[in-house]
Amino acid sequence: MSESSPQRRELVYSGHVQGVGFRYTARRIAQGYKVAGFVRNLWDGRVQIVVEGHPQEIGAFLGEIETRMGGYIRDVTESKLPSTGEFSGFEIRF
Repeated sequence: MSESSPQRRELVYSGHVQGVGFRYTARRIAQGYKVAGFVRNLWDGRVQIVVEGHPQEIGAFLGEIETRMGGYIRDVTESKLPSTGEFSGFEIRF
């Protein structure tokens, strides 16, 4: 995976991340970047984001999430994978 080719990142956030507008904030932030994917609540109180795009766009998107929602985040796990191109936009999944 080169630094300029599209990539996929799968993140899981823990902390006080449900019931604070995390999903809606993530979707709003995503509208300002060339990224696609989804955000959803997990059954155990965590929030998952799957995002695809160029590394610079993903990094800026995730940086803004950290800035806006960092007070609620206790921990984050992240995986970097090859892009699948399966998403046409960024959505909230229920």
